[in-house]
Amino acid sequence: MYKSIRILIFSALAMPVTTGTAVVIGFYPHIAQAQTQGMERREDRRGTRQEAREDKRECNASGDSSRAGCRQEKRDVRQTGREDRTGTNPAENAITPPPR
Repeated sequence: MYKSIRILIFSALAMPVTTGTAVVIGFYPHIAQAQTQGMERREDRRGTRQEAREDKRECNASGDSSRAGCRQEKRDVRQTGREDRTGTNPAENAITPPPR
């Protein structure tokens, strides 16, 4: 007897909780898919990498430069993307060891 009452009470409580969660996510989709700063930066890096790949492919296809030159162009594009994202040149902010 007590077991069946417990099951009824549990099922009566579980139903609104499960449907309530779906309703909350439906009304507030921005909460379910929050965009953090890290996610935005990751998207920026992906875009920069893709741009660098395309530039390298174009460079290799043109035949104007050596493979090493095309790799350097790719590095330059990626470095420019890093500088644009931080607003500074990372090489300038590098910690240099003290002189001996």
